[in-house]
Amino acid sequence: MKKSLTILTITGLAFFGNVQTIAAQAEKAEEAGFSLQLLKTKFIEGGPGFMGIVLLALILGLAIAIERIIYLNMASTNPQKLVQSIEDALADGGIEAAKEVARNTKGPVASIFYQGLKRVGDGEGIDAAEKAVVGYGGVQMGLLEKNVSWLTLFIALAPMLGFMGTVIGMIGAFDAIETAGTISAEVVAHGIKVALLTTVFGLIVAIILQILYNYIVSKIDSIVNGMEDASISLIDLLVKHKK
Repeated sequence: MKKSLTILTITGLAFFGNVQTIAAQAEKAEEAGFSLQLLKTKFIEGGPGFMGIVLLALILGLAIAIERIIYLNMASTNPQKLVQSIEDALADGGIEAAKEVARNTKGPVASIFYQGLKRVGDGEGIDAAEKAVVGYGGVQMGLLEKNVSWLTLFIALAPMLGFMGTVIGMIGAFDAIETAGTISAEVVAHGIKVALLTTVFGLIVAIILQILYNYIVSKIDSIVNGMEDASISLIDLLVKHKK
């Protein structure tokens, strides 16, 4: 009997705990839904003029950021592994085998390697290969940084649009006071609210894009550092192979 009561008690506590967990999750989901709905409502209250432009800045900025992130992730390779593959190919099959490895490998590092190996394969020497690696490295760096300047534009533009909406909203509030001939909360409330909402959403857009921008810049720096280290290793390999 006592054993049965103990089992029932444990079962009841477990059930009660599950109910509390489910209730807490439902409450969180409801709060999240409410917050999202509130955000959408406030966005609409901000007016279609400047809020639409701020939204457009967010959409374009996100499109550029997502495209860059996808491109950079595809361009990321393991430089050490590629250097080892090139070294093995040079030892086994010479320059042509190394060129084949670089040609069949994706990423900017492999493209730089191919240009350097091509110069050596054409009999132009180590100096020509080094110049080709440096020159083509600059080209690849430009491809990595493509359209990033537009992202910085939208980061600066979003809060500026929000502040402009704030100024226009305040002007509207003073116009309402002038028209009414009196100062009251009802007269100026709408204009001030619109002014503050445009500022808030402009700053939100700028914060989101700034976070993505910092991630993209750090990713580019990581790839560029790998390119530079791998390029030095390639020249060392070519010198060693010539000897």
